[in-house]
Amino acid sequence: MEGCLRVPGDKSISHRALMIAALATGQTTIHGLLEGEDVLRTAAAMEALGADIERESGGPWRVWGRGLGGLTEPGGVLDMGNSGTGARLLLGILASHPLTAVLTGDDSLRGRPMARVTAPLADMGARFIAREGCRLPLTVVGTGDAAPISYTLPVASAQVKSAVLLAGLNAPGETRVIEPAPTRDHTERMLRTFGANIHATQDAVGRMVTLQGQPELKGQTLRVPGDPSSAAFPLVAAAILPGSRLKLEGVGMNPHRTGLLDCLQEMGAGITIENRREEAGEPVADISIQAAPLHGIEVPAGRAPSMIDEYPILAVAAACAQGATVMRGLAELRVKESDRLSAVARGLTACGIEVEEGPDSLTVHGQGGRVPGGAAIEAALDHRIAMSFLILGLAAERPVTIDDAGPIETSFPGFAETMAGLGAVLTAP
Repeated sequence: MEGCLRVPGDKSISHRALMIAALATGQTTIHGLLEGEDVLRTAAAMEALGADIERESGGPWRVWGRGLGGLTEPGGVLDMGNSGTGARLLLGILASHPLTAVLTGDDSLRGRPMARVTAPLADMGARFIAREGCRLPLTVVGTGDAAPISYTLPVASAQVKSAVLLAGLNAPGETRVIEPAPTRDHTERMLRTFGANIHATQDAVGRMVTLQGQPELKGQTLRVPGDPSSAAFPLVAAAILPGSRLKLEGVGMNPHRTGLLDCLQEMGAGITIENRREEAGEPVADISIQAAPLHGIEVPAGRAPSMIDEYPILAVAAACAQGATVMRGLAELRVKESDRLSAVARGLTACGIEVEEGPDSLTVHGQGGRVPGGAAIEAALDHRIAMSFLILGLAAERPVTIDDAGPIETSFPGFAETMAGLGAVLTAP
């Protein structure tokens, strides 16, 4: 593999840019927005709630916001597709608006629990009606008199933190979220860019984020950085395929998202980071990588919040490394688009790789090069599982197939074409 590319815009930041722009006054122009299905669902939801959104042909997206508290009741059900981020953050916004809305999603999203988000939002005054296990379809009855709260996260979760902060925008006074371990801070950075008074402090208890409610958010011009979670796939492909040299431009370098880079460097990958800069309040850089022999490492549990979405593709790198790689602190993987921990373990085993799966851990015994492969993988409608095993197939002695590539479009539109342009061979069955 060889070449230079800019990966699609960051999905997490794209969701937040659309949502916060809809809550601001005036026009927001967004360059580099991810145009995957998940983000398009968020755009449709914000339009249904009253924001005016349009995309110039081949150009940026423009959002004319409603102002804080200005969203209107939707005329139909808000279908969030496969997007857990979109659904959970939207619940936070709706919780502090005096309206009623119904959220649903695809089969995968309807099976994912929402209680961790609805519990603190109920403390702020919202009401929720949901299926058993607090699953979608779910009705939220928002409040026009939201109460600010101080909430300690039971487990580190950027989605729960963000939902509470977004609800706190319409609450008077200060809303505080205390997290036991730092999680990605895209919401805080984006709110600050739009004019909110928000800051974080660290002490022995954890990291406390404080938001002053009822700010005046003003429209902005933004460029969404390249998604480090999408960059992970070509990066690992280049790391495990001998002779590869690759440059990725404009990748987000948020310190809460760089865990995979740390792991790959510790494993021996030849990585160079250049041209550091800032876009949309986020640190950005260009990343160059060339193939090198990898070796197994122990990944500390404390690194999980900075790379929770990247463990499936890290496991692929581990399968091609020499020796064992031990990953801990992975319990959150069991409540993603699928039970990613079990899905990775099953898939690697089917490809002839020895693994040990624990309740919140995974040990991969690497092959020190090419893997046997020759398996058909059930991706369970999970885009990251699908892409991870397609990358594994590039380094396999026998083909690796996946049952459904459709979900890949939710986060990495044009994945197959992008990889083919770099020299990878991916074919439809």
